[in-house]
Amino acid sequence: MIKIKVKVNEDACIGCGACQALVSSVFEINDEGVATVITEEIDDNLKDDVRDAAEGCPTCAIEINE
Repeated sequence: MIKIKVKVNEDACIGCGACQALVSSVFEINDEGVATVITEEIDDNLKDDVRDAAEGCPTCAIEINE
């Protein structure tokens, strides 16, 4: 099982919520109105969804390390 690590650049995030809408088990919008990662290591079954969230981020704030 290959896990990927994901993080959000909070300085770049505008809090649109697209990532949370796609993968609510990984991303949430915090009290400051920006996305944060609930769990940094992502299992294989969510890998494609997290990639979709990163590709759909309007400010490219989601970083993935494989």
